[in-house]
Amino acid sequence: MGLYTDEEVMHKAEVLVEALPYIQKFNRKIIVVKYGGSAMMDDSLKKSVIKDVVLLKLVGFKPIIVHGGGKDISKWVQRSGMEPRFINGLRVTDENTLEIAEMVLNRVNKSLVQLVEELGVRAVGISGKDGGMLKVRRRYSNGQDIGFVGEVESVDTKIIMDMLNNDYLPIICPIGYDENYHSYNVNADEAACAIASAVNANKLAFLTDTEGVFRDFSDKDSFIPRMTVQEAEEFIKGGYATGGMLPKLENCIAALNNGVSRVHILDGRIAHCLLLEFFTNKGIGTAIINDEM
Repeated sequence: MGLYTDEEVMHKAEVLVEALPYIQKFNRKIIVVKYGGSAMMDDSLKKSVIKDVVLLKLVGFKPIIVHGGGKDISKWVQRSGMEPRFINGLRVTDENTLEIAEMVLNRVNKSLVQLVEELGVRAVGISGKDGGMLKVRRRYSNGQDIGFVGEVESVDTKIIMDMLNNDYLPIICPIGYDENYHSYNVNADEAACAIASAVNANKLAFLTDTEGVFRDFSDKDSFIPRMTVQEAEEFIKGGYATGGMLPKLENCIAALNNGVSRVHILDGRIAHCLLLEFFTNKGIGTAIINDEM
C-alpha cells in the first residue's frame, strides 16, 4: 500500500477536526438509534450501522439501539402459510403472528449483539418485557381491534440505566407487557420515542428508507434539512406529510415534547449515515429540534 498524498492526509485531518466539537458536545450523552428498514436487510449496511454505533460509544457517547424487524416478520408469517395484514400501517397481530414476531425479533436482537461484541464492545440484548421495561395497553386503529399490538403507557428505565452505567450497549426489541402480563408487539418507532423520552436522550435517530423530509417528495430540491417542532406541526397540518412519514413525524414531535433534545431522520441506505449526520457540519438528513433551541 502506497503512502497517502498530502491532499489525502489533509482531508483526513480536516474530517477529524470537524468531528471534534461534536464529540466534545455529546460526550456522555445518551443517543437512541431506531434501527430498521433496508439497513437491516443488507449485510454490508448492517455492519456499517453497527460500526457507527460502536464508534459513537468508543468516543464517549452512550448509545441505545431500538430495533424492528418488520420485513423479516412478514417473511416468516408467509412461510407459516399466513398472509401479513396491515390496517392503517399497523400489523394485525393474532396469537400466531405475535409468536412469530417475538421469535423473529429475538433472533434479530441476538444477531445485533453478536455484531457489536465482534467489534470489542460489550452489548446486552433484551426485550421490553425484561425488567418490566415497556408497560403497554392494547392499541386500536381508528376503533378497530388489530390484535396484540401495544401502545406504550410507561417505561421503567432501571434496567437500561444499569446497563449504561456498567458500560454495556443496550439493544432492545419492542415487545411489552400489559397489566395482566400479556405480551404485545409494539411499533418500533413508538418504542424508540418512548424510551428516548424516558431516559432524557440528547438525540434520537431514525434510520429510514428515505433521505429525510421533503415538502414534495417528487421534487428532490424541496428537501428540508432542519425543522422546529412548530414547523413540523405546520407541515403535518398542511398535508405535506404522507405515507409512513406522517406517523414518523408525529412520533418525532412527541419525543421532542417529552424531553428529547433533537431528532434526526436519516437514510439508512447510506453507509455510515450516523457519522455523517452527527460529526459533520452539513449532515445528510433532516434534524428536528425544539423551538427554543
